[in-house]
Amino acid sequence: MSRTKKKDVSRFSSNSPTTSTSIVKSPAFLLLVTGTLVGFNFPLGKMAGDVGIPPVFWAMIVSLGACGFLLPMLVFKRRLKLPKRNMLRYIIITALISFVIPNLLLYSVIPHAGAGYTGLMFALSPVFTLTLAVLFRLQKPGRKGLMGITLGLVGAAIVSLSRGGTSDAPPLVWLLVALLLPLALACGNVYRSLDWPEGASPDLLAFWSHAFSVILFLCLFLASEAPIPVNALREIPYAALAQMLIAGLTFPVYFRLQQSGGPVLLSQIGYVAAAVGLVTATVLLGEQYGTMTWLGAAVIGCGIILTVVTQMKQRFSTLKDDSGRSLPGVLAHSGQS
Repeated sequence: MSRTKKKDVSRFSSNSPTTSTSIVKSPAFLLLVTGTLVGFNFPLGKMAGDVGIPPVFWAMIVSLGACGFLLPMLVFKRRLKLPKRNMLRYIIITALISFVIPNLLLYSVIPHAGAGYTGLMFALSPVFTLTLAVLFRLQKPGRKGLMGITLGLVGAAIVSLSRGGTSDAPPLVWLLVALLLPLALACGNVYRSLDWPEGASPDLLAFWSHAFSVILFLCLFLASEAPIPVNALREIPYAALAQMLIAGLTFPVYFRLQQSGGPVLLSQIGYVAAAVGLVTATVLLGEQYGTMTWLGAAVIGCGIILTVVTQMKQRFSTLKDDSGRSLPGVLAHSGQS
């Protein structure tokens, strides 16, 4: 009896919310880190478009950066293995609907619609993701979670309307193409949770998904018969290196957030990324946005705060519960909630 009690106390203390390990692994922390890193993709993509680097080539750089970071880590930990059966299916589909299609859309739209506006389209992905998650009976957030998503949607709507009504607004076709981004992201968010291979590590899935993406991007680039943009890369060498580094840092935490937070929480990196993208596009690229756009961004920020606070409260309340149950309402993987 005393042995069991001692074991329970040890489990509680090791998961104490005051420990740095607990905070670093919490979905709220992963949400902020992932969203911030994703937000830097928008100004970097704009820089690539400005010097004439093809979208498919820049998207390939992103996946190369992720592979270059994950491969040595997996080899060092002796966790690198070839994908088979369910995992092979998972990485092929994930590569297509999570990285190839969204990144081609992203880097094609940015030169026309701007880094800030394109980034804010990511703020629509939680609404699409929530809709699909409910349809597949995966996950349904609580009242406060829904309030956070609603605030983000209202902010994104304000930004879209204000951007489309300005004199320097991009052609309507590019605004419409930008709307395909959140839909593509939502499909990937839900699929990765539905079909997560049992026992697979986030790092291994991230590596092979991007490795297959590199192959697809290379085939598309060769099929386009475009020359390698050597001169364009010489104009922004540090931007290319920064893009690879950011990709390498992003996807280990991205897949961990997918595993621990589920598709709806993961989708809310769009709010964080949108805010970061708007600020960096203004500061680094000199993009100009009106008062209504910034008002919309502020509303999105309120949605981010509400979401993070809600997740932190859930985290701490769960850690105080000595029953050993997982976070309430969080989809770990394989469609379980």
